[in-house]
Amino acid sequence: MPSSSQTLSTAAVAPAVGRLPLLLGFLIAIGPVSVDMYLPAFPTIARDFHDAAAPGLTLAAYFAGLAIGQMTQGPFSDRTGRRWPILIGLSIYTLASLGCAAAWSTDSLSAFRLLAAFGGSASVVVPRAMVRDVADGPAAAMLFSRLMLVMGVAPIIAPILGSAVVSVGSWRWIFVIAAVYGVAALALVWFKLPDTLPPARRSMVGFRSILARYGQISAERHFLANALTGTFAIGALFAYLTGTPGVFIGEFHWKPLEYAGLFGLNATVYIGFNQWNPHLVARVGLRPVISASVLLLLAGTVGLTVAALLGTGAAAIVASLLVCQASYGFALPSTMVASLSRHQAHAGSASALMGTWQYLGGAIAGAVVGGFADGTARPMAITMLGCAALAVLASLFRPRATLARD
Repeated sequence: MPSSSQTLSTAAVAPAVGRLPLLLGFLIAIGPVSVDMYLPAFPTIARDFHDAAAPGLTLAAYFAGLAIGQMTQGPFSDRTGRRWPILIGLSIYTLASLGCAAAWSTDSLSAFRLLAAFGGSASVVVPRAMVRDVADGPAAAMLFSRLMLVMGVAPIIAPILGSAVVSVGSWRWIFVIAAVYGVAALALVWFKLPDTLPPARRSMVGFRSILARYGQISAERHFLANALTGTFAIGALFAYLTGTPGVFIGEFHWKPLEYAGLFGLNATVYIGFNQWNPHLVARVGLRPVISASVLLLLAGTVGLTVAALLGTGAAAIVASLLVCQASYGFALPSTMVASLSRHQAHAGSASALMGTWQYLGGAIAGAVVGGFADGTARPMAITMLGCAALAVLASLFRPRATLARD
């Protein structure tokens, strides 16, 4: 029989579950707000700091901060509940974003970006754990898709807003806007977001126990294979984020607003297939959806690589990227649900471990694209193809489904 505290907490949370997608989507959108909004400013940042490598370094620093932060934020939320890690993290994110606006060099901007990511990581990892607190299987896939529908507006609006800022003023205002977003998120969490983890289910463990738990989670084959599949898919996505500003603004001489339009188109495709995902999962299960999604990603990256190597122009590259976006709409929520499905007791830790792998993979993929940049789409395309191939291989190692939700 559940304890009175657990019953009370569940009763308090139940009325708020319907608005969770809106609240959590707004929190997770900190990722696109922090990344997508400043992509159109890459050439301006490089020019202001007299450093062509500055944009890529600051983006890699952000991904590294997310990876580091998630390793601590997930277990912290398992121990203290879900609200306090988000509140503390958002406070750090807001102050660090103001630091980014005042940055005076590549190193200072990178340092503030890393700190902002460390704080913002709570708004990435904890909402995933909150979904697992209240749902599983197809129900969790539906909740994730609703959440992504809300969050998906950010990749459409953010680059357009960033382009508008760059066209009329300094790129520094982008980070002022990010700080304002942090303040708005803080207010929503403080006044509206319930804690989905009742005290009776919180985990009071020490540092060594946390490390041991990470070892146990990563050794479980179901988690390992699904999380790695998602990690390699995310690697392809981050290679796209790192590479496209140089390809379209640099090689093809698109204006920042034109690039923002392409970004919005890709986000729209992602949202559409993401909303189809829960219905497909409910009909055929997670495993077939994940398998099909990584094969679709492989097909898209093969087309992208051929177009890049042959120099066929922007249209073929755009078409191939749209295929990749469709695959992300299936792969990312499905691998997330599959990875967490057997770890309800410590969803925060499992979500943190998965997120850390994903952002480390993204940082590596972005660094490879930046390191081999030659003014063409080739480094991006080849990196994305490699990530897609690894995602397919990882999906082959998933164990046969033993539960209906698998």
